Amino acid sequence: MGAELNALREQLLVHVREQGGATDALVADALRTVPRHIFLPDLPPAAAYRDEAIVTKRDEDGQPTSSSSQPTIMAIMLDQLGAARGQRVLEIGAGTGFNAALLKHIVGPKGKVVSLDLDAEIVERAEENLAAAGCEGIKVLNADGALGHPGKAPYDRIIATVGVWDLAPAWHEQLGPQGRLVVPLDLRGVQRSVCFERVGDHWTSVSARPCGFMRMRGALAGPERNYLLDKQTRLVLSLPEARDVDAAAVLEALDAPEVEIRTGVTPERFELFDGFALWLAIREPRWFSLSEMDSGTRLRNAPQRSQDTVATSGILDDYGLATLSAEKGELTVTGAERTAEELAAHVVEWDEAGRPGSAGLRIDAYPAGTPTDEVAGGIVIDKKCVRLVLSWS
Repeated sequence: MGAELNALREQLLVHVREQGGATDALVADALRTVPRHIFLPDLPPAAAYRDEAIVTKRDEDGQPTSSSSQPTIMAIMLDQLGAARGQRVLEIGAGTGFNAALLKHIVGPKGKVVSLDLDAEIVERAEENLAAAGCEGIKVLNADGALGHPGKAPYDRIIATVGVWDLAPAWHEQLGPQGRLVVPLDLRGVQRSVCFERVGDHWTSVSARPCGFMRMRGALAGPERNYLLDKQTRLVLSLPEARDVDAAAVLEALDAPEVEIRTGVTPERFELFDGFALWLAIREPRWFSLSEMDSGTRLRNAPQRSQDTVATSGILDDYGLATLSAEKGELTVTGAERTAEELAAHVVEWDEAGRPGSAGLRIDAYPAGTPTDEVAGGIVIDKKCVRLVLSWS
């Protein structure tokens, strides 16, 4: 069985590298060595070593609240983090404990890993999994990650494995002067895994990669809201902030759109995933996203697919809604006439701008209240603790 498990880990590592992850030798060795199947005891080993996110806890509506993240995005984020032997690392979001185990393997016997989670049940399970895997030197605590853990500061690296809406002052205070912060950062409802370093009094991004994580709870929980529209197909409407939603009206509009507009734009799947949702989110306050199980009926032609889920984005306002679909690769907009025309215009503008995505994206995070004339030029997104400025090279 040992040889079979080693082969499964090696096979997963090869796949992750093909997807652009595990470029750091220490990250690759951790994936080759740490037994993911022990952190997913309810799955057969072959399933545990697929390159898939595995939901491990759901709420009363069936919506996921905790998971083991997709190994590729875990590896990409660990590459961004660039942790080294002997370093001290703070992790926000314990999950199954697998990422903490990878981190401990990377920093080695002299390194330290502290993992925080707001959910006591998740902390208990992570501790059990780590013990079963024989991982030592990892402290898992039931605490709000927004506050960090000053008792073990300063840290050389801080990483969040939950989607964060804001950058906590505690992370700035507890990170060493040459440290790195890697977080799945919310940009008006879409996320990018951003690696930050400190420059003077603010953060500047070193890299940004597309990702999708469950949102952080606690003191720095964001305003985004999810509305379950259909329990049977798990049709979920996600908005960057709370709004009144008439579920019946949304379903009716999806089932009987007024118009269909062909855009003539035929992007590659990754270009769409990486680029258009971000373009729409940071420019369009009325934007939303929709997701549904792949076996659902309302989003049959949704342009984005991952595992057993399909997803799309659009605009929702007093005139109705419009959504994006794909017909033989071409982006098509359906919905209320006026809203659909505006959404189609966004698609064309994104295409004419060169379909920008994460490549060349720079994010500067200044303290909240910094005057506009003191921040670098770009698109400004204000948070509670920081002002984000987005620009492209």
